[in-house]
Amino acid sequence: MTQHSPAPVRFGVIGSGWRAEFFVRMARLMPERFTCTGVVTRTAERGAEVEARWGVPTVRTVEELVTGAVPGASAAPDRPELVVTATPWPVTPEVVRELVDASVPVLAETPPAPDVDGLRRLWADVGTSGLVQVAEHSPFMPAHQARQRLVADGLIGAPTSVQVSSTHLYHAVGLARRLLGAGRGATTVHARAFTAPLVDPITRHGWSNATEPAAARTILATIDLGDGRHILYDFTDNQWHNPLRANRIVVRGSLGEVVGDDVTRWLDPRTVLTSRISRRQSGIEQDLDGFDLEHLSIDGRVLYRNPFTGARLADDDIAVAHLLDLTGAWVRGDAPPPYPLADGIQDHLLGLAMEESARTGAPVTTAAEAWADA
Repeated sequence: MTQHSPAPVRFGVIGSGWRAEFFVRMARLMPERFTCTGVVTRTAERGAEVEARWGVPTVRTVEELVTGAVPGASAAPDRPELVVTATPWPVTPEVVRELVDASVPVLAETPPAPDVDGLRRLWADVGTSGLVQVAEHSPFMPAHQARQRLVADGLIGAPTSVQVSSTHLYHAVGLARRLLGAGRGATTVHARAFTAPLVDPITRHGWSNATEPAAARTILATIDLGDGRHILYDFTDNQWHNPLRANRIVVRGSLGEVVGDDVTRWLDPRTVLTSRISRRQSGIEQDLDGFDLEHLSIDGRVLYRNPFTGARLADDDIAVAHLLDLTGAWVRGDAPPPYPLADGIQDHLLGLAMEESARTGAPVTTAAEAWADA
């Protein structure tokens, strides 16, 4: 496994659902990098289940977690450096406030509040604390990091638009804004919803054994970010899991575009080049080193190198590991904030605007809010 010298990032988790397990799993797979000090569950019964299945101590209250009063702790309090909130949408703002009141850095799962009013109230209460990051993992996936590197290096010129058809609402917005380098100013959103038949073979819980198409809803939307930049959004119900709908992303710029892994760009007045982002994956056929992502490259230049080799992670897990690693570095003063609360709020604001426009059939304009220049 890749060498890593700093002490492990110590984090606690509030919540015990599907997404919470992603973070706890990182500590189990990479104990030299991450330590989960404990998990808050609502009941002792659920706590016993988590302790048995995840191998971490549990407590019932936020206070117990942040003060290190967890079962099995040594004489010294087992305090986390940061706390991940993986709680239901309505609960998250209250938990974030409680942690900020205790001066504990927070990595809040998306979205940080359920609606526009909730976003505004949360920002008013904790926005200037400098203690809250958002666990928006999409931009930290290896392929997206490689595309961000291409764009940042100017291979396709000034980025002007992003088309995303892979993940939904705030995730898609967060990825697109990151690729475009867009701020948090006013926008105009147009969206429409369509329903069409589609077989849904796989859900989060596995194969569905479905044999007949069922009605599936698709939202198509455009977001005008100003300055000639826009987002084109296309998402169908359960597209994360349904293999009948491929993952598609297009990044267009003034000198070319990225379409999936293909990069077409202007070189000189008589030359246009097309190259492909290559994925180096070990463990295939006679490669006996184990299945692992090593790096992504283009034309012999590495765009992204996996720092978590040896843990055998899927791309989504790699993104979670990056978030934990970068948040830990931020808490220690060794790195900039990975995804500030202002960005998480803006992403959800635009996701809500898409849903409103699709519901009403009318365009929705969002103003520059209090967090725009944070």
